[in-house]
Amino acid sequence: MAGPEKVVFACVHNAGRSQMAAALFNQVADPARARAVSAGTEPADRVHPEVVEAMREAGTDLSSARPHLLTRELAASARLLVTMGCAEACPYVSGLRREDWPLDDPKGRGIDDVRRIREEIRRRVARLVAENGWGRGAAAG
Repeated sequence: MAGPEKVVFACVHNAGRSQMAAALFNQVADPARARAVSAGTEPADRVHPEVVEAMREAGTDLSSARPHLLTRELAASARLLVTMGCAEACPYVSGLRREDWPLDDPKGRGIDDVRRIREEIRRRVARLVAENGWGRGAAAG
């Protein structure tokens, strides 16, 4: 049996949307089936403080998370690349399944806006995990 499939969530700065998506994905996906990482085309120095706060409220600590560079090699190692605002700046990898999630950037937004973005990401992640059979307790297939 091969190892878990990798999903890469990518945005420009890897300091908001993609960090939330990877953390939420890893909470609900069976780690034996799939795991997520996040990266950005122009990584920031740190995760946005408003994102750290909104995720803390949801029971996830991103205070030690650090943005990473999205490379062609990282994307090529994945089964799926989910982009969030990096459009053409995200690398094209032949044969890699790709989805784009048009989500607002949480940077500099009020906590209520960041919570709304977090919950939209949570809904999309739950659907993605369910559609691909990556959930905990899902039948092996």
